[in-house]
Amino acid sequence: MSIGKKVVLHTYWRSSASHRVRLALGYKGIAYEPAFVNLLAKEQESSEYKSKSPTGYLPCLVIDGETFVESTAILELVEELAPEPALLPREPRARAHVRALVQIVNAGIQPLQNLNVLERLSDDKDVRLAWLRHYIPRGLAAFEKLAHEAGPFAGGETFGMADCVLLPQLYAARRYGVDLSPFPRIVRAEQASKELPFVKAAYPDAQPDATP
Repeated sequence: MSIGKKVVLHTYWRSSASHRVRLALGYKGIAYEPAFVNLLAKEQESSEYKSKSPTGYLPCLVIDGETFVESTAILELVEELAPEPALLPREPRARAHVRALVQIVNAGIQPLQNLNVLERLSDDKDVRLAWLRHYIPRGLAAFEKLAHEAGPFAGGETFGMADCVLLPQLYAARRYGVDLSPFPRIVRAEQASKELPFVKAAYPDAQPDATP
């Protein structure tokens, strides 16, 4: 499937927001060319990158020379440009529930674990870990309560937008030593997704720019 003649994704292997978009593109079978931006080397702060993404945040999707930023806006764009297979349910109320799950992660967890926030918080790794181990479980607890009860995936019977934000967040949670045992629905959704080929392909450690 194609949404343009040339699709480029500016990405970093351990960027949660980039991971979301890799999942969505993979789910829909959309081929893209990766452009790697090393966050630890501060490449996101270069004038060249900020000419595409003024905030300096990842990801940035470029379709035939036109740039799009903010991962959830990109997910919505991809859904509109390539409606099948769908990332959102058809029924309006169900769509609202999935979008709420997306925002619990996007607005309530992920910003608090951003590198620029942690750098502002403290240079002390223990202080950063305490911060992360407070805010990540807090958000996951809300996600757990609102996740679909019956379906195997976070938003229902099929993989969708809620899974696109959940899986990267779980990767980060494990990285920071967060206990996931209080969240059985979330873990169930992850188990339902983990063997899907496009999920494996989008996994951070599988990216060409991944480092030990």
